[in-house]
Amino acid sequence: MEGFFQPAEGMREAGELRRSATRDIFERRGVLSPSRILLRNYPVPHPITAFNAGARRAGDSLYVYPRIVLGYYKYVSSIVELEIPLEDVEGGSVSQNSYVGNIVISPSTRYDIWGAEDPRLYCIGGRLYMTYTGRTLSYFDPNVEVEKTLPVTAVYEDGKWEKCLIFKLPPEAGLVSDKDAFLCKVGGRLYFFHRPHLLRGSFHLVVSMLDESTLAAGGGLREVEVREGFEVLRAAPFESKLGWAAPPLQVSTESVVVLVHAVDSEGVVYRVFAVRLRLSRSGVSVEAVTPYYIMEPRAPYEVMGDRPYTIFPCGLVEVEDEVLVTYGAGDYVVGFAAAKLDDLLASLEEGELF
Repeated sequence: MEGFFQPAEGMREAGELRRSATRDIFERRGVLSPSRILLRNYPVPHPITAFNAGARRAGDSLYVYPRIVLGYYKYVSSIVELEIPLEDVEGGSVSQNSYVGNIVISPSTRYDIWGAEDPRLYCIGGRLYMTYTGRTLSYFDPNVEVEKTLPVTAVYEDGKWEKCLIFKLPPEAGLVSDKDAFLCKVGGRLYFFHRPHLLRGSFHLVVSMLDESTLAAGGGLREVEVREGFEVLRAAPFESKLGWAAPPLQVSTESVVVLVHAVDSEGVVYRVFAVRLRLSRSGVSVEAVTPYYIMEPRAPYEVMGDRPYTIFPCGLVEVEDEVLVTYGAGDYVVGFAAAKLDDLLASLEEGELF
């Protein structure tokens, strides 16, 4: 379905600016291994792996939400919540300390029964949300080709996470899976960032506009049909696919900066670049792109692991004049890295379109 997603303004021009080169602007601040995560509400004290962590800031604490795996048979994931003092990350002691947490999201519905993966945390209208990838009931079924994974959104209410929304494309789209998703509200409008994979084998980096009533409270777990959307970028000739990383950083009334992860053409190495988007009533425009990658695997825990040469950011928070990202490293541990906000914005100015 080539025409299902319409191209964002500037998509082609931004693609022409991109190069297969890296200027890594992120300083590594530490790493959290699964052996230093203690689980309160599960009989096995430590997960086997902990990675692809979302994050949110509350005062002097960083709340981190790693995807954890408790057994390798089906590689089924849950999500744990950890409270980490910001000073542990800034001072590097996060690489030595242990942290106690609770599993807050686990497989429980037909939409996530084979795993809850890669959470993104964000606030809209004063409410805290998490969107993660759910491995659906058909994930391992060879007779079903569509809807292997779907985005699931949970809202934090009365001290616990309640799963409330499932996002799906219309049947005619031929959706194999949808990942790397989150919501944001800009200029009073609600946007859905997601990465659909369609039956014809294509992957699409998409922003869709949603009705504000989507987040209306109540009604239990319900499906939301996402109609069409704007394709922001396509993979370069030296890449196999792109995906959204962490939820966006709003830099003006209608503009956001978003990190994007890219997989090289051989399907091995994950790298990160950034885009600046304008989100308006008329649609989505690509205002700028970093012409080069701004982060790539280089630390030992990034080049080794269950999936070598993988960095996969899911969380981004502002700390004074820096952006701090939480990410999966090697599909095995949680990494912490920070870059100066001015350096990030300057990298985007080198690939400015509008």
